[in-house]
Amino acid sequence: MSWPGYRWVGYGGAAAATVAATLIGLGMRAHFELVNIAMVYLLAVVAVALRFTRAPTILTSVLSVAAFDYFFVPPSGAFSVEDPQYLVTFAMMLGVGLIISQLTSSVRARAHAQARLALEAETERIRNALLSSISHDLRTPLAVICGASSSLAARQTLDPDERSALAQSIFDHARDMSELLAKVLEMTRLQSGSIALQRDWASLGELLGAVLRRLRERLATHMVMIELPDDLPLVRVDSVLIEQVLANLLENAAKHTPPRTLIRVRAQAAGDAMTVSVEDFGPGLPDGDLDQLFGKFERGGGSHRGGMGLGLAICRAIVRLHGGTIRAERLPGRGTAFNFTLPLEPVPAIAAADCAVQSG
Repeated sequence: MSWPGYRWVGYGGAAAATVAATLIGLGMRAHFELVNIAMVYLLAVVAVALRFTRAPTILTSVLSVAAFDYFFVPPSGAFSVEDPQYLVTFAMMLGVGLIISQLTSSVRARAHAQARLALEAETERIRNALLSSISHDLRTPLAVICGASSSLAARQTLDPDERSALAQSIFDHARDMSELLAKVLEMTRLQSGSIALQRDWASLGELLGAVLRRLRERLATHMVMIELPDDLPLVRVDSVLIEQVLANLLENAAKHTPPRTLIRVRAQAAGDAMTVSVEDFGPGLPDGDLDQLFGKFERGGGSHRGGMGLGLAICRAIVRLHGGTIRAERLPGRGTAFNFTLPLEPVPAIAAADCAVQSG
């Protein structure tokens, strides 16, 4: 830790450890030799060294020597020493404190260095994966856009249908590129912690309806079934982000299943959480750890499916921001379900009335 008050917390810990060791020593004095009491102070030094930095550890050693001398070494109640052998004891206590502080500092330094190297390696891995994914996923739409635009420019005699088809192809692939880059930026914002949730009371049915209207064209080749109980409670969420979770899961289901595959969205409230499920009845997921699907640059159906593998990672980040969880499961027979939870809170009467008016 490096926040400004942490050093003073360490000094407070040094004083507290010394006081605790002194109280224990006073309780032991009638039954134990002084050497055993000295071990209690050494234990306090070790405890501070394991928890704090070098300076508090050295302070604990000095305070322990002073307290041991004042309260236990004859004559008690003074800092004078009658028997010179206790000077050796003091020196050993200080020496042990210094050695322990040096060892713990070295261990911390090595741990920090290893963590820094691991972070740098992971950052480099993510950077390389990002560049590889972007270059891979931009190559196809760019090629299509270049081919279609060159045809439009070079062939002036195209009939209206051909011209319209080429223009539509350019639009579709440009939109794919825009969405791809938007996902990269969204993942960056989520990881940097720069997103502040704009929570408000919302109906899951209303959120899902907005998503289905937006994805009408993408889901046109699939059958979408909605199963929401009439008494489903409101949730206090960032509507824009939860709509993004639903959109990513629905697009993911449509992308990885054949046309005319059924996609079902269900929800139920139990206890203090609502569980939302997006299920498809396609070929299912390959063998492997399902939790890995939510990692960055993981593709559920294999790399040949296309996409950077950021959609599910974004879903997990958003759901966790709301205090929920998300997981994948294989359905019996064939198919896949992605289930995420959202915490439930008591709904104020005015919020329920507002949502009722809006839905009406």
